[in-house]
Amino acid sequence: MKLLEGKTAIITGASRGIGRGIAKVFAEQGANVAFTYSSSVEAAQELEKELSSLGVKAKGYQSNAADFDQAQELAAEVLKEFGSIDILINNAGITKDNLLMRISEEDFDKVIEVNLKSVFNLTKAVIRPMMKQRKGSIINMSSVVGVKGNAGQTNYAASKAGIIGFSKSVALELGSRNIRSNVIAPGFIETEMTAKLDEATVDGWRKAIPLKRGGTPEDVANACVFLASDMSAYITGQTINVDGGMLT
Repeated sequence: MKLLEGKTAIITGASRGIGRGIAKVFAEQGANVAFTYSSSVEAAQELEKELSSLGVKAKGYQSNAADFDQAQELAAEVLKEFGSIDILINNAGITKDNLLMRISEEDFDKVIEVNLKSVFNLTKAVIRPMMKQRKGSIINMSSVVGVKGNAGQTNYAASKAGIIGFSKSVALELGSRNIRSNVIAPGFIETEMTAKLDEATVDGWRKAIPLKRGGTPEDVANACVFLASDMSAYITGQTINVDGGMLT
């Protein structure tokens, strides 16, 4: 039995990295996948094909989660096309790192808008259908940086910490409707982006992690499957650190 058989998931920012990893594992577990991307049209089309070949319904939507109206439209389109919205994974995010002394107001606002306001936008867009169904699982992607902070990332840390407070509040508000809201805080996950970094630096990071390796997008995806499935039916308002013991 596949753990997500027949469920429909919206995954934001899924054309690459962690989002792509989640989409693939969800499809393998039987979920129909509606995913968003911002600009990588080719990567999105490729992913759509790959997911469909696993025997599920899959569709990519070019949509900006940071735009309130676009988020509303996306939820309406997915509901029309797929018939239900059972799972929402707010994964879209950006970084614009700099020391506080040097960070511009624009770079602060942009990171809050894309990382945090998008979570509000999409959660607000899906709660009505989820309330009608009297079930739903919302999974918001934070970061170990949102849990413990990081020098040079005040904007990113603020956005990711905000997600944790938002998710706990949603869990309290919607628990009585059987809608669950949880957070995943990934640590150092190796993706296309980290592959561009200096190997010696990356190796130093790996050595500092108790499990002595970086995580994979699949490591994050597996935690998402658990929180999206009925296996976690009594878990809400929680933050799971998928970090190889980094914050231990």
